[in-house]
Amino acid sequence: MGRYTMTWNILWLTGLAVAQESSQEIITLTGSARVTTGADATPTLSLSDFSASTIGTGTMAGISGSSMAPNATAPMSSSTTENSVIVIGGPTTTMSGNMTASSTTTSARPSNTQPCNNYAEFCSRKYSNITEVCAHNSPFTRKNNAGSNQAYDVTQQLNDGIRMLQGQTHSVNGTLHYCHTSCDLIDAGTVEDYMRDVATWVEAHPFDVITIIIGNGDYESKDSAGNPLVTSANYVEPITNAGLMPYIYQPPKTAMTVDDWPTLGELIIRGKRVIFFIDYNFDTNTVPWMLWEFYNIWETPFSPTDNSFPCELGRPAGISEDKMKSMMYMANHNLNVEVSIAGFSLLIPNTVDLNVTNGLNGTGSLGLMTNTCTTNWDRPPNFLLVDYYNNGPFNGSVFKVAAQANNVTYNRECCGKARSLATILVRPSTTYLGLVVAVAALLLM
Repeated sequence: MGRYTMTWNILWLTGLAVAQESSQEIITLTGSARVTTGADATPTLSLSDFSASTIGTGTMAGISGSSMAPNATAPMSSSTTENSVIVIGGPTTTMSGNMTASSTTTSARPSNTQPCNNYAEFCSRKYSNITEVCAHNSPFTRKNNAGSNQAYDVTQQLNDGIRMLQGQTHSVNGTLHYCHTSCDLIDAGTVEDYMRDVATWVEAHPFDVITIIIGNGDYESKDSAGNPLVTSANYVEPITNAGLMPYIYQPPKTAMTVDDWPTLGELIIRGKRVIFFIDYNFDTNTVPWMLWEFYNIWETPFSPTDNSFPCELGRPAGISEDKMKSMMYMANHNLNVEVSIAGFSLLIPNTVDLNVTNGLNGTGSLGLMTNTCTTNWDRPPNFLLVDYYNNGPFNGSVFKVAAQANNVTYNRECCGKARSLATILVRPSTTYLGLVVAVAALLLM
């Protein structure tokens, strides 16, 4: 390391608190990039930030490669100095209090020990440069019900390492419920109650970033004038009542490329640790923080009934290969069988083959599909959508697949064992009583 003139800007937070007041934040990006501070850290989007093709209410109809292009970025403060974000756990003896010092030194920058989404390595990685496991139909956990897709409730899913939650909703007498295909088949309760459980977990885990995809099961329902009955706007009330709003990240663009996303460390320091997508009837004019999934994520074929699991475009149709390479993508890896129940023909999870489907290798395995996708697209999938994540050839097999894709070592316990916050976060030494979060700006002179 060469000789530098160093200025350290240190923000100390004791206990489990994380910076919430944007006016006091200093957010930096690794490398030569922008620095966002104060009110600019969470920009407010307006009509001028979007092209006409990407704003308002819409479905998947008529989408072409050109209409998927990113739009203008909201105004932000900028700097071209080289900076870094460091989120560290435990004590440090080289920096104390609020210190600004300028001197010539060869001291190494502090190293991170606090996990972000379970791995210290993730703190400095972009949100779009991490592979996470997604719980397909997360709310549907009813025992002995053919419509279920998971064994544990959402709190346990998050405890075990799930960082993307997906589920289908339907309106029941004007109230949004999580229902699988039909609320007569399985009704997992209101969206508000589910989101309240998520908000409770998010509040207690300040070093975790989660993603929620809303599956709008009523996207085809329209009023007498032909307007959709359920859009992004219908989800604002239950999400607000659940207490999630303070944690929601509002991206600066409605169509984010893989290069546009911030790092996990930046999201954590901002306190904006929940990212929302919706599959149909997006309305970014009314709800700019609920992005249309298919401007930002493409998926491999959905609900497959054979175990070939090709790593090719499933939806949205019509986007170019170049566009696909600039977007995040999801590997749908939930094997199904088709059955008829109460007059409905539907797909339900193939639980018989879960040891293979959720395995590391072999035909039909999650590991093989992930490797195939990595080879085909020169990067692993961002999200691995699975049923019954807790089942496989060994406990945590789906998380080990993700860890291998992330080039980290999976060493966590799984699945279904409740763990306290103290065992999830890095414990500080006995010399210190609280966790320390440091945001360090290294200025090259």
